[in-house]
Amino acid sequence: MDWPDRGGLGARGARRTPRSCGCHGAPGGGPVLGGRPLHDRIADAVDSRVITRRSRFEVDLNRPRREAVYRTPADAWGLETWSDEVLDDELFRGCLTTWDTFYEQLADRLDPVAARGPFVLLDVHSDNHQRHGADAPPEPVADRFGPLIERFMTDLADPSLGCGPVDVRENVKFEGRQLAWWVHDRYPRVGCVLALEFEKTFMDEWTGVPDEEKIACATANLAATLPGIETELDRLP
Repeated sequence: MDWPDRGGLGARGARRTPRSCGCHGAPGGGPVLGGRPLHDRIADAVDSRVITRRSRFEVDLNRPRREAVYRTPADAWGLETWSDEVLDDELFRGCLTTWDTFYEQLADRLDPVAARGPFVLLDVHSDNHQRHGADAPPEPVADRFGPLIERFMTDLADPSLGCGPVDVRENVKFEGRQLAWWVHDRYPRVGCVLALEFEKTFMDEWTGVPDEEKIACATANLAATLPGIETELDRLP
């Protein structure tokens, strides 16, 4: 895991296929799934960020601990992720150690941030845009921090940023999971996780080839939200 030390904590991404637990990536001919590549490029919008270098097929840091390791195809959308078909107990425990270490280190970083007052963590994800084939049509788009969230969505969709219209909606396909739950439980009414899922139009998900212009736009739009986040945090009671 990389922990660039430039202030508070910003966003999380992932970009390497697993090796240490003997796990396969997605089967040949399928979309790029395992590492969710290029998230770190978008997360460059934030100076302080966490970048994990483990595939979700080794350990899924955004699932509860009891579900974090995909031991069978039923845990991983039917994919056969382990070369030996059955994951032995020693490797299973090793994968869980990675999950434990991540959240221990995250606590070390966020505890002092929370002690200073309210903060926002951007949890960056993406969703398959052409899940059923390279030529398939796109997938259909299915309290206290309320003003901050509204401001964030407005700023992210700002057409004046030069990237054209941006469709920004709330809780359509992904509402966040373990990372958001963990932060909100540990820092109630102090930490605010915005779990972001970008439609994977910034790459060809069947070849892994990035669209540099769209990555630059995603990064620029995300960066444009940061001043508003700071302003809204300052306004919190």
